[in-house]
This record gives sequence, C-alpha cells and structure tokens, in this order.
Amino acid sequence: MEATRQKSGLKAKVQRLGSHLSGMVMPNIGGFIAWGVITALFIPDGYFPNEQLATLVGPMLSYLLPLLIAYTGGSMVHGQRGAVVGAIAAMGVIVGSDVPMFIGAMMMGPLGGWCIKKFDDAFQEKIKAGFEMLVNNFSSGLIGFALAIVGYYAIGPVVQGATHLMAAGVESIINMHLLPLANIFIEPAKILFLNNAINHGILTPLGIEQAAESGKSILFLLEANPGPGLGILLAFTFFGKGAAKSSAPGAIIIQFLGGIHEIYFPYVMMKPLLFLAVMAGGVAGTFTFQLLGAGLRAAASPGSIIAIMAMTPPNAIFANLAGIVVGCAVSFLVAMIIIKSDNSEEDDLAATQAAVAGAKAQSKGQGAVKSENQEMFGTVNKIIFACDAGMGSSAMGASVLRDKVKKAGLSLPVSNSAINNLTDDPNALIVTQEELHERASQKAPSATFVQVENFMNSPRYDEIVERLSNEPTGDSEKKPLTDDVVQGVADYSKVDHIVFGYDQVKGSANMGATILKKLLKDNNLVYPVAVEPIHALKDETNALIITNDDETLKAEQQAPSATHVPLTDLVASEKYDKVIQNLRK
Repeated sequence: MEATRQKSGLKAKVQRLGSHLSGMVMPNIGGFIAWGVITALFIPDGYFPNEQLATLVGPMLSYLLPLLIAYTGGSMVHGQRGAVVGAIAAMGVIVGSDVPMFIGAMMMGPLGGWCIKKFDDAFQEKIKAGFEMLVNNFSSGLIGFALAIVGYYAIGPVVQGATHLMAAGVESIINMHLLPLANIFIEPAKILFLNNAINHGILTPLGIEQAAESGKSILFLLEANPGPGLGILLAFTFFGKGAAKSSAPGAIIIQFLGGIHEIYFPYVMMKPLLFLAVMAGGVAGTFTFQLLGAGLRAAASPGSIIAIMAMTPPNAIFANLAGIVVGCAVSFLVAMIIIKSDNSEEDDLAATQAAVAGAKAQSKGQGAVKSENQEMFGTVNKIIFACDAGMGSSAMGASVLRDKVKKAGLSLPVSNSAINNLTDDPNALIVTQEELHERASQKAPSATFVQVENFMNSPRYDEIVERLSNEPTGDSEKKPLTDDVVQGVADYSKVDHIVFGYDQVKGSANMGATILKKLLKDNNLVYPVAVEPIHALKDETNALIITNDDETLKAEQQAPSATHVPLTDLVASEKYDKVIQNLRK
C-alpha cells in the first residue's frame, strides 16, 4: 500500500511538472504557429520565398517566443508583476547564449515571479502610504535587473551547455536509428498524462533548434502523431462492442481532425494490453518518419492532421503522411488481434467506466477529499472541468455537460480549467479524470469531486444533472449584490485578503487601496491589499473584492465566490469605515 502511494505521489509530481511546463507553452501556441507559418512561407526553401519577410524568423525565434514563455511563467507565479520580472530575467539567458533559450525561459520566468512574490510578501505591508507605486516599480525593476545579470553569467551558459548535450544525445540516437524506441515511453506517458513534461520540456525546445538549422525537425512528430490513436479507434469501430463500438466513430473525428488525443485514452485503459498497440504504432510511425526524412517546421498543437499538414514543409508531405498511415495501420492490426481475442463479458466502455467508478467509490476513504457517497451537491454553485492544460478534453467535457445542464433547466455555470488554476472553493463541483484526481484534490481540497474515465460520454453526467435537479444549489441561496454586502449581511469571517479591481483605469483603484491600507494600519488590522485588473481576478472564497459600481457585475462574474463591495467613489467613500467594522468582528 505504501509503495503504491509513493508511486502515485511520484506520478502526480511528474504530472505537476508537465502541467507547469505546458502552462507556459500552451497559452503561447499562437506565437509558435505564427513563427511556423512565416518560416514555412518566406524562408529560401519555403512556399513563397521573401528575403525581407524572412528576417522575421530569427528575432521571433530568439526573442519573441522565449519572452512569451517567460512572461507567462512569471504570471503563473505572481500575476502581472511576476510576468514583468520573469521577462526581464529571461533577457539575461537569451542574450547570454547562442541557442534558442526556451528551457532558460521556462526557468527564469517562474524564478522571476517567485522572487518578486517573496519581496511583496515581506515588504508590502511596510510601505508608507503614497509610496506604493514608487516601491513597486523600483522593486520589480531592480530584482529583474539582478536576475538578468545572474542569467547572463550563470544560468544561460549552463542551460546552453545542457541544451547542446541533449541535442547531441538526440542526434546520436537519430544517427544510430534508435529514435523509434522513444515511443515505447512516449505512448504510455500520453495515456498516463505524463507527456507534457517530455513534450514541452525537452522535445519542443530541441525541435525548434533543429528546425532553425535545417528547416524541419522529426521531434515535433514523436508525440503529435495521431496515427496510433486513430488505429485504436478504428479497431473499436470495426471489432468493438457496445458503447465502445458506437462511440468510436465520433471519437475519430475529435481525435484525428480536432487533435484531442485524450479521447482515445479510456479505450486503451479499458484493455491494458492495448498499450502494446499504441507503442507498436508509435515505433512503426517514427521509424517511417526517420526512414523517409519526415519533419515539421514548428510544433503542431493540437496534434490534428490539419495542424500537422499546416506545419509540413513541401519536401516532407509524403514522409509525414506515410508515417501517420503506418502508425495507424500497425496500431490497428495489433489492437484488432487484442480485441478479437478478448472474449470477456465486460467489453463495453460504459460498463467498464461504471465498474471502475464503483470500485473506486468502495475503495475510497483514505486520502480522499470527499467520498463519492458523500458528495454534497446542495452547496454547488458552479461546475468546473479540470484537465492538465485546461483546454482540449476538459473543454469538450464542459460542452457536453453544459448542454445537459441547460436542457435540465439549471442555471449553473459550467467551465473548464487547468488544474494549476483551480482555487479551493467548497461550492465548486470539479469533474476530472481519475488519473488526475490526486493533483486536483490537492489544489482544491474543499471542493466536491466527480471522477470520470472519459470526458466525452461518462455515465456520471446524467447522475450529476439528476442530483443537481433534486437539490437546491448554492446559487439559489445567494443574495443579490447590494449595499448589504457592506452593511454586514455578507460573511467576512473567511476574508484574509483584499483586492481592488479595475477594468481599464487603474489610478482610482490605487488611491483607494492606499486609503484602505492606512485605515487597516490605524485599526491594527493585518490584511494584504492588492490592485488587480478585473480579468485577472481569481475566484477565491477568502477574497474581499472592492470595485466601482459600474464594474461590479464583471468582477462578480469573474470571481463569483468572493465577497464583493461596490463603491460609487473609490477615492472618497465613507463605506471604507463600514468595511473596517465588518473586518473587526
């Protein structure tokens, strides 16, 4: 039991690492696509060579893309201030090296965010009124300056050496024709949600460096190849039974055209021998890629045939298609043998999911946040689908359940989110895949959880809707947003920090924060006070959010679980005294 728990904990840590890496890369995929399109069209070997426009390729690769990654990484740690410091810090490793510094940006961005966060935690409450902007600007500038110097002289050369070492290793594997063996690890890792650490942490940075030198890289195809997954789904289409057979054709469209590979994961997990099929398909596909000289100009995300062909250079169209077809064929043949030779009764996807869910419910108790038998749906006022990157599979699941909720006449919001962006909200119902439940429960231990095998057609969705239809939701008990929030009707007992939210004009919010900080200090109250744009507000039950009357509705939609205080004037408002009174209770 202890060994199983340690193994599960290790897997969660690797998933968390991959989630952090993908969290920096995935929001910026548009930048990678733009760079890939410019490269494919305008370099000397492109479709429409253009010497002037081709000059965009180098600066985008060396500066724009790493800075986007670092900015996002810093933002993940400490919002806007972390993003700025992370980008400044990344300039040190970018300028101090002669290779595209993606790995360095993934290090310096979060490091910059962490450093400025620690500074704010230590000094934010000690800043004299009226000096907030001066201290904030100089602190971020000086910390960024120091980290840029450290990056230039210390971190940049180390990362450059490690990048050269990894690139040499990959090149040696390619020269020895052993690259196909990588899929023995990559294909199972995809199904266990461990692929992001491999793909975004190693393959994409090395692939971009190769593509910059030779115009394409095979490394972009190792994880994105849709062939093995397509083979599995085709095998179930022709030889499966029950729900697995009937749902497979629709899953093919989502997987092959939409690029959402997670759709075929439950089909593999219901028959563990099918791991051999995807591994064989991946190895065969990569062998074909290598044999014919396949490659992409940039990362294809999601792994759709459309995205892959858009990133394919003219001289690799046949090679790329051949590798996908071979990977699909081999995976299909192996899966066909496994499915046809399995005469077990329980060969239905829905039955398998129900059996697994039942077994999990019976075995829970230790380490579970809330038992499936103890789900308190009556407190729920929102539903969140959580997956690794917050896109793809969770968006599909949210769409499916949103339609069911709407048809049932319920007014609950249904959204999707990356696990790293979850907040601990006792009024949230979080739907996640079983493999990711441990991580999600650590981020939001007070939430109600429902685990599913497949986001697309889980039998638990109807159960969720039925339970919510029969019980009053948290929304039905929420009072309209009025001055009662300030007068004392709202529960201030959970508040541990205060945020001034603004839509476009920051000045009045800054001044209001300064006024309230002084009042808090005069009354010996210790509450952190921050100023954030409304679109960046987090949905936290322990936040008191103060906004202008005209902007309160937006703030409430962005953070419905927080306590909101609408003010007609953020600078000269007598309501601050009432806020202080409520906080003293």
